[in-house]
Amino acid sequence: MQSESSAAMGPTPQPRLNVTPMVTGKRVEDIATLAHNPLFAPLSMQELGVLLDILEEVTVLPNVRIVDEGQDGEGMYFVLDGEARVTRASRDLASLKPGDHFGELALVSSRPAIVTLHATTAMRLARLSRSRYRSVTTSHPGLALHLAQSLATLLADTLALTVDGSGSLPRARETRQREVTVQCGESVVRGRAGAPLRSFLPEHSSDRIVGGLLDNRPVSRETPIVCDATIAPIPLATPEGRDIFLRSVGILLLEAAAQVAPQTRFHWGPTLGPAQLMHVEAYSTSDLAALARDVDRAVRALIERNAPFREELWSVEEARHHFLRDGWEDAAALLRSRKEGFVTLVTCGTIVAPSMGPVLRSTGDIGHLRVLPHAEGLLVDLEEHLGESAPGRHHDTRIDPVMQELTVPRFAGEMAKGQRTWLASLGVTSVGRFNEACIEGRVSELVRVSEGFHEKRIGQIADTIAARRDALRVIRIAGPSSSGKTTFIKRLTVQLEINGMHPVNLSLDDYYVDRERTPRDERGEHDFESVDAIDRVLLRGHVEGLLAGRTVKLARFDFLAGKSLPGGGPELALSADDVLVVEGLHALSPEVLVESAQPERSFGIFIHPATTIPLDRLNGVATEDVRLLRRIVRDRHGRGYSAAENIVRWPSVRRGEQVHVFPCEPFADVVFDSSLVYELSVLKVFAERYLLEVPQHHAAFPTALRLRNLIDHFVAIYPEHVPPTSMLREFIGGSGFEY
Repeated sequence: MQSESSAAMGPTPQPRLNVTPMVTGKRVEDIATLAHNPLFAPLSMQELGVLLDILEEVTVLPNVRIVDEGQDGEGMYFVLDGEARVTRASRDLASLKPGDHFGELALVSSRPAIVTLHATTAMRLARLSRSRYRSVTTSHPGLALHLAQSLATLLADTLALTVDGSGSLPRARETRQREVTVQCGESVVRGRAGAPLRSFLPEHSSDRIVGGLLDNRPVSRETPIVCDATIAPIPLATPEGRDIFLRSVGILLLEAAAQVAPQTRFHWGPTLGPAQLMHVEAYSTSDLAALARDVDRAVRALIERNAPFREELWSVEEARHHFLRDGWEDAAALLRSRKEGFVTLVTCGTIVAPSMGPVLRSTGDIGHLRVLPHAEGLLVDLEEHLGESAPGRHHDTRIDPVMQELTVPRFAGEMAKGQRTWLASLGVTSVGRFNEACIEGRVSELVRVSEGFHEKRIGQIADTIAARRDALRVIRIAGPSSSGKTTFIKRLTVQLEINGMHPVNLSLDDYYVDRERTPRDERGEHDFESVDAIDRVLLRGHVEGLLAGRTVKLARFDFLAGKSLPGGGPELALSADDVLVVEGLHALSPEVLVESAQPERSFGIFIHPATTIPLDRLNGVATEDVRLLRRIVRDRHGRGYSAAENIVRWPSVRRGEQVHVFPCEPFADVVFDSSLVYELSVLKVFAERYLLEVPQHHAAFPTALRLRNLIDHFVAIYPEHVPPTSMLREFIGGSGFEY
């Protein structure tokens, strides 16, 4: 009978088998079994044979504990035959099969084991005790060196997995598979848990692979695979690939610039076709050429050194202190509204920046770059990397071989500078500063000034048009998708009527050809951004008739049926005081109205949200993302299209814009910047849920996740603050204008 004292100590431990050396002898196939273990990858077959002679071979019966949690380990074991179960605190963690190993820490430390191993079948094991391991260093130093290197690599991988798996604080993993099954396309690959994603990708590819999708989330190629997963490569030519590449180039350039001019402030600017602009604060234009040469030299040195990109987990307070000390006030301000206590930072040297996504493995993976002088700072030539897939390729952004300059587009010009000026006067120089202003209760002020800036600019455009009223007959208004054309026209109409003019609208959307006649792009999708999607002959005839004083029955397009109705619209005639307003994607295209709208008789307006405020010196908000979020919110609650449908369609829209819409911007007399500094905070209220509706397995998920991460940096502003005449009402609903 069990005594009281022994009962207090708990149940009697199950007896553990005292394993003994085998007497059955070694087997040739044991060498092949050991060869499958990643620890022995550097060893030759001859060295494996020597190792097998050194190892003690032992047998274990089923249902016997080989190692007990909390007891000192006796050495490292390799499974030759049979299977074992790994448990901790009575929880199953993993199973071991031939070729696996356990107990590696016992070779370098006498600390108690942290797991228990149960033999589930009869087993044959090969044991390397601490004493035998020490003897190998004398008898076979080359073999000992290979084993030491392999053990160091294994322990480093384990440490990396521990840090990678940390939550709010670094802590050791309690669960980890020994082997993982990874699906990549049609292929299924098994490999060691903790191996980098790149090791599971196809070895030969015509594309330049810069990252990977891990369960549809963009990650670095070095990300360890710790459980069964689905992966895919991310080529440089994709939007996600360009993000990874440009983010890495940005970090590299900031590091090189800091080495050359540590007291100068550099800001990563917009991508302009085949080049990237880097702004330089308070630097003499005459000295930019020398600065560019020095930075170019530092960039080449960093690339040649192949410096690794490192991601580090910092506490928010430590990161804020660091950014404030180094003059990154905008990055420090952004952390004020962060919910988590830790933040991931990225570096390739001394400059540390907030991490907004995956990066390349090292600077050597970037390849050759050229740094050139530019009127606004420095220009990074990316032609050989991005080529025709470069964002912003629609601009005339060829680098002048003599001036080594690239002209900033007009929509980043006067109005954008004016908007930045009043934002700076309010202290809103970044997203973090904007958030602080909102938290301080200045939302109404920011909304009023932002809307007032729009109204003033629209009034100025109306005054310019009115000054030409004697000869002017046509106003042409164009811009890319979701730029706010509809509301702009309504507000411009009010201002023109104040000036005694009477605008009459004609929409190019009513002049689409039948759906079956719509051209298709290279992917076989309908290309609604093509000028060939417009019935130009019918349109020109109607416009010429109106300008000649005739009554015209306009066209109408049945979007539901996909049919053109040439005379299905209302009758229209222009009086002497009327001015025709033609609006649509192609309203500025000379291929559409070249005969009907001579320069002296027409006035062109290009509308586009051109101004965004940066997150920090490295990371910013792309205007394309602003328009996509506008479109997602508008179409989800106003037109019944899901966020996933819009995201999938977006690349085709962007390609069409680059070819057919943005090249017409130079034909505009003025450019209107439709951006509102507070709009992402309002769009966040709607978009957050709409983006969450995108399933993780869907092709749209990586973009949806990126947009969710973007809007997460903004404090929310509720729609009640938005005036009924705002451009933003076109996308969130509740407009004071009837559409």
